[in-house]
Amino acid sequence: MPRLSEVIAALDVLWPPERAEGWDAVGTVCGDPDQEVSRVLFAVDPVQDIVDEAVKRGADLLVTHHPLYLRGTTTVAASTFKGRVVHTLIKHDIALHVAHTNADTADPGVSDALAGALDLRVVRPLVPDPSDPDGRRGLGRVCELDHPLTVREFAARAAERLPATAQGIRVAGDPEALVRTVAVSGGSGDSLFEDVRAAGVDAFLTADLRHHPASEFMAARAHSAQGAHSPLALLDAAHWATEWPWCELAAAQLDEISDRKGWGLRVHVSKTVTDPWTAHAASAADPSDPLGAPN
Repeated sequence: MPRLSEVIAALDVLWPPERAEGWDAVGTVCGDPDQEVSRVLFAVDPVQDIVDEAVKRGADLLVTHHPLYLRGTTTVAASTFKGRVVHTLIKHDIALHVAHTNADTADPGVSDALAGALDLRVVRPLVPDPSDPDGRRGLGRVCELDHPLTVREFAARAAERLPATAQGIRVAGDPEALVRTVAVSGGSGDSLFEDVRAAGVDAFLTADLRHHPASEFMAARAHSAQGAHSPLALLDAAHWATEWPWCELAAAQLDEISDRKGWGLRVHVSKTVTDPWTAHAASAADPSDPLGAPN
């Protein structure tokens, strides 16, 4: 069996920590470099439910996309929920390793996995990494559909292919407009609106779209179109759902490394839903009725 330091070295080749954003907190949170690793669990969030699953599976290493301590801390007391996570991990000799923005921009990365889940062909990064001479790394992806779909049909595909959440898929734009090209970005994506506009795509699928940025983006698109075509459509999925496909991709990458090196690792992907929203109640009013808002 490999040592933790050997497995982490392999993961750092896939997602070099120096490629993470300066504000990010990636790398190994806890774990003895000399401990042996036989079972690995991948998940999006380092929350207690996931840590408890790692304990039940007998995992030696938990790899998550989201950091545990993004902004630092002064305590790991078990009286706090993050401290309890740390205590549980250490008590059961489970290491925690994080690959966040360094996995977002990797080749392949989070948005490649999202595109694959939606059956899209990746054309190029939405925001290329200037340090990559091959032009394959970067944030988000510009993609093509195998055949045109309406916005309504593409939203239905996304709802079917991505993990089920209470939110589902929200849409802004003409539901009957045709979609041939799509930009995707796993996780929060409304900071990429200018890049999406420059890409000239028909739709943008991401997560965590806020009211004002989305409203202003759609208004600007309609104004610039001057009636020539329908504004670009926005598809807003749950944050967790857009990033979960990366866990399957990352697990497959580690499986390949394990086979090549003869490590014999048992690699698992958590199917525990850690999206914080648990229910959804549809509006009773017809959203197409301009008088549907209450007085």
